[in-house]
Amino acid sequence: MTSILSDASIDGALSVGSGLHYKLRRMNLKPGWLLLLSVSAGVWSVPIDRNGGNQEVKEEVQEESVDTGLYYDRYLREVIEVLETDPHFREKLQTANTEDIKTGRLSKELDLVSHHVRTRLDELKRQEVSRLRMLLKAKLDSTNRQSLQMDHASLLKQFEHLDPHNQNTFEAKDLELLISTATKDLENYDAERHEEFKRYEMLKEHERREYLKSLDQEKREREEKRMQELKEKHRQHPKVNSPGSVAQLREVWEETDGLDPQEFNPKTFFKLHDTNEDGVLDEQELEALFTKELEKVYNPKNEEDDMMEMEEERLRMREHVMKNVDTNKDRLVSLEEFLKSTEKKEFSNLKEWETLDTKPVYTEEELQRFEAELRDKEEELKRRAETLRQEQELLKERGKALEAQRREYQQAVLEMSQRQKELQPVDGQPPAGPNGELQFQPGTHKPEDKEAKAPAEHKAEAQNNLPAEPPQNLPLHT
Repeated sequence: MTSILSDASIDGALSVGSGLHYKLRRMNLKPGWLLLLSVSAGVWSVPIDRNGGNQEVKEEVQEESVDTGLYYDRYLREVIEVLETDPHFREKLQTANTEDIKTGRLSKELDLVSHHVRTRLDELKRQEVSRLRMLLKAKLDSTNRQSLQMDHASLLKQFEHLDPHNQNTFEAKDLELLISTATKDLENYDAERHEEFKRYEMLKEHERREYLKSLDQEKREREEKRMQELKEKHRQHPKVNSPGSVAQLREVWEETDGLDPQEFNPKTFFKLHDTNEDGVLDEQELEALFTKELEKVYNPKNEEDDMMEMEEERLRMREHVMKNVDTNKDRLVSLEEFLKSTEKKEFSNLKEWETLDTKPVYTEEELQRFEAELRDKEEELKRRAETLRQEQELLKERGKALEAQRREYQQAVLEMSQRQKELQPVDGQPPAGPNGELQFQPGTHKPEDKEAKAPAEHKAEAQNNLPAEPPQNLPLHT
């Protein structure tokens, strides 16, 4: 039996750090799945009831399910949900360790799940293959590369989250590919966010320059001065403490938690902000700690403050803390890691955090390449628009021709109907000839003539059948 997870995929996920972990934590997965999807051993323990003696049933608050952004996100979720419905497999996941996964001991467990679970997994895979085929067809149609002999098996090889050679059943290899591919894809999540933000900033600068070009000299100078004043106003903000430093944490302790800054206790602070009480600070809980610092720089009511920049700043702060605190690179901060970070020299660093306005996120060369790319796309859109316009004109002409044909057909039908009416004889009048003359046809009698003639014939016949009267003046015989 093939191992569910290969050694290479597990080692790579554990060493690089699983972007999948953070996303799947927010998908409300059970602890066993967090382990199976390559997270550290400290996360997959079975949840403990902190109120053991309390019999009151508390309403469980479900975290909002967040889309991972993967093009196979729905397939990933549905596979996980189906596997969790099998009690045996769920139990094995909760008691499994990293060695069980690396050595392939869990591979045989997939064969022991109930029949209806395997059937449902097979159905999910067939649906996913069908969806991917539709995507491929749509892509080929959009590029005008239609092929009557499309090899779906070969085209499906570009999708790495399932086995393209077996398109009908869900096997252990499919689970391995799904987990390893999702882990790899989500590891690049932060890098893609940075790149997206850079393009956002370049587009904003491009539009600013194009706007200024559209103004006359006087208005341009006035607008440039106004923009510069807004930029300077944005830079005038209170000191921003370095994320994860004692100054930053004490500020949260005092202003958010309402506690005495002189009584700051790292262990108590950790437990206060472990909001879901799972023993670790995940990325969402960490980012919540930076709100007070971000509010010093960004205000949604101010024209000079961009909320997109605020979210990028939040991401940079979280990455900074993870780099210094998350020693095992599992994208989680345990209590032990947090306490050790407070003992480092950097924890007492009073240096101010450098915000985005202190350093541009792109170079002038990058901006020029971006603008060239925009021009190329604009030209391509113009060509497509012209093609569509020509096709629209052609359709209009064809529509006019069809409308003219329709009118001709209607006129022809109307004329034929009129002729048929004219050829039908009027009651009591012989049919008219081609020149309007009346045509009398022999043997043609009016119905009333036949009705009048019939009783006369019957009367004559009756008279012939009467007995003859005796002759008059004949001698009488005695």
